[in-house]
Amino acid sequence: MKSTLLLRHLKVENANAISGLTYGFPAISHFLGFTHALSRRLEQAYGLTLGGCAVIAHSTELQSQPLGNRREQVFALTRNPLTKEGKTAPFNEEGRVHLDISLLIECDFNADGLPGVGALDQSVQILQTWFERTVPTLRLAGGTITALEQVQWRECYDETELRRLRMRLLPGFALVCRHDLLTEHHQQSIKMEPESELLDSLLDFVTLRHQAQQDDTGAVSWQQLAKPAPGYLVPLAVGYQGISPLYEPGSIPSSRDQETPFLFVESIYSLGQWVSPHRIQDLDSLLWRYRHQEPYYLCENLYVAPSLSVEEDDEEFIS
Repeated sequence: MKSTLLLRHLKVENANAISGLTYGFPAISHFLGFTHALSRRLEQAYGLTLGGCAVIAHSTELQSQPLGNRREQVFALTRNPLTKEGKTAPFNEEGRVHLDISLLIECDFNADGLPGVGALDQSVQILQTWFERTVPTLRLAGGTITALEQVQWRECYDETELRRLRMRLLPGFALVCRHDLLTEHHQQSIKMEPESELLDSLLDFVTLRHQAQQDDTGAVSWQQLAKPAPGYLVPLAVGYQGISPLYEPGSIPSSRDQETPFLFVESIYSLGQWVSPHRIQDLDSLLWRYRHQEPYYLCENLYVAPSLSVEEDDEEFIS
């Protein structure tokens, strides 16, 4: 990572809230796709490219409403125009969410590659101004970007600047991958139930389970079972797996792009975790990057949980 670009408090309206079987927040592929689209425009303008992306969520507002008097929620949908016959037009259910996020983007260039021939401060200002004008013209997860509080490019962070950056990202939570927890729990599940599948282990993290317990008097009470690991853990769509041969361009009549090879895929799920930025010791552990290994098309994050105790971590945050 040669340098970083911080898009702070990026506000998005009506972003896609459904990711395969999960809902509530856009898939990580949306943010990497946004970074890729921004990188293509940057390459056309200045010959520079971007790399991975870290996602920090400050607030989310899911567009849903209660169903009657029950606790069940349904998505708040829009009404499509009537058909020519005056009937209600059919539509697909769409989940939408308003976001307030910050993106920390990896840059594949340093100060020597900045545009302009003047001083370094002028070159940095030219680049930041370009991002301020270009970012609002793009779409993020299908949503409209309505505001961008700050754009900051920095070549490197010392210990003091890194600490200041982490504090500026609060209040918020960074999304990381915890496939290590899922794998560890699945290995334990196999020992107890050899026929257990990986999906069963994933559901153990995201479902609420209760067990009946009977005391000495014969009274029965229901107790909620603890999840396999503590933390703000969520199911996460992390990419796709090919389930068909790679077809030649134009050989599938219903495909949108007749000039690109076509492949049928299915979603891949793993375990994610929302962590507070003040616990992060290395910015590289927050970054998501693409990884293609046939037949997998993955969004990969190499986060490693810190080994600090609770007391040490709290002391670092307060000081």
